[in-house]
Amino acid sequence: MIKALTVVIPAFNEERGVGPVVRGLWDVFESHQVQAEIIVVDDGSTDGTAHAAAAAGARVLNHRSNRGYGAALKTGITAASHDIIAITDADGTYPSEMIPQLLEGLEQADMVVGARTGRNVHIPWIRRPAKWALKKLANYVTNAQIPDLNSGLRVFRRDIAMQYFSILPDLFSFTTTITLAMHCDKYAVSYIPIDYHQRTGRSKIVPWDAGSFAVLILRTAMLFRPLRVFLPIVLLCLTYGTVKMTIDMMRDPNISASAMLAFMSALLILLIGMLGDAVATRLGRLNQNAVIGIQMKQLLALNAERAEHPEHTSQITAARR
Repeated sequence: MIKALTVVIPAFNEERGVGPVVRGLWDVFESHQVQAEIIVVDDGSTDGTAHAAAAAGARVLNHRSNRGYGAALKTGITAASHDIIAITDADGTYPSEMIPQLLEGLEQADMVVGARTGRNVHIPWIRRPAKWALKKLANYVTNAQIPDLNSGLRVFRRDIAMQYFSILPDLFSFTTTITLAMHCDKYAVSYIPIDYHQRTGRSKIVPWDAGSFAVLILRTAMLFRPLRVFLPIVLLCLTYGTVKMTIDMMRDPNISASAMLAFMSALLILLIGMLGDAVATRLGRLNQNAVIGIQMKQLLALNAERAEHPEHTSQITAARR
């Protein structure tokens, strides 16, 4: 199992919860003999969050003003001393004792997510319909089965996350975006069921954030899988054009202008979608030095092996995740 990591905890007015979370993490790491660094990013809190985190033994980084959940994570990830990053929340909702199990899963994956599908899950019922709809949309965009789209407990490799910093939002949709991006780029993402406890304090998420999440999913799809957005619109236009043309032919041998407009719209939208897909495919991953299916460290190791044993060049097989 991986024995060294940095835990990043974004915190905004979490004076009551952050201390017990940090102390619980230290207990877990001590019992599993894990070398850890705990970074709490105080995102412009107006209470004693920073003091409580420091008193519990965390390294505290401060934002002068409230910049958002994603911005706090970026700050912590950038300042991390280790290549393996774990993130969790300061409100006590996520089980810290599951992090060693997530680390074990990371040996066969690029990111391991604690999916809130365990026996003890406290998610308000008012949020569940929106979460279900957003999950279905995300599954369609990525062509994958995602049990938990925006879980705040996960471990991943620092270099992989940092290549997406330019598109990762500063607000709560950080986790949603990195999940979609890594699935679209065919990284190995695995999920482990966890419990989700009642939070300490008041939630920062409001019901209308669901609309923002939906727009975010479509925006990410436009960056990585544009045809998944354009094709349904093309099919809708074709369906309308076909139905309207059939009705027209039954009444009059001429095809109406609305049917022709629908067919032309379908063609134009399809061409735009194909152009977007070609651009996304040509650009590939946002990291221009990355090779599909091979991490940079693996690529350097392969190049070194080829230099030492040129006669085996044709026999070297690209490492797979």
